Amino acid sequence: MLKELRRAIVLLLAFTLITGLVYPLVITGIAEAIFPDQAYGSLIEKDGKVIGSSLIGQSFTGDRYFHGRPSATLGPDPADPSKTISVPYNAANSGGSNLGPTSKALIDRVKADTAKLKAENPSAQVPIDLVTTSASGLDPHITPQAAYFQVPRIAKARNLPENALRDLVAEHIEGRTFGLLGEPRVNVLELNLALDGTGTQ
Repeated sequence: MLKELRRAIVLLLAFTLITGLVYPLVITGIAEAIFPDQAYGSLIEKDGKVIGSSLIGQSFTGDRYFHGRPSATLGPDPADPSKTISVPYNAANSGGSNLGPTSKALIDRVKADTAKLKAENPSAQVPIDLVTTSASGLDPHITPQAAYFQVPRIAKARNLPENALRDLVAEHIEGRTFGLLGEPRVNVLELNLALDGTGTQ
């Protein structure tokens, strides 16, 4: 009996050490050696200061910037911690909304967002990703169509020619991963940083 118990304890300790310490350290070391940028969160710096990650969206609301997808993430209400409020791109609470296609709240929100976007660019169809949230609520990308849709508003706000902004969008379109996974996309934070780099802040 003691022999089997000793063997079980030794195996438990061995596997705890291997799977709980050795394996994670080895994988982390390999990741840091091969993919150092990704291993540390794909952080983006500006003037030596970390301003975000290329993997997590940020909320841009001004007319002078490209806007990302709506985010359904929540966070604690500062006035009442027992309740939650909308906190866009809250990485501590990743997740989409549970509102279904028959939800009045969802329908009203999409209609209001669509009407606002239509007022910005009446001659174009509103891209679906500008009025729908992603499953994670943290999506940092929009479709190229969603970026081009916003060009007239930004051109007017920054007093820039629309063609220059379209060229900027075209420069920031990322292709499919490995040439076949996903769809072409634009990282909103990186595009906005490039926009500020045009000297029209």
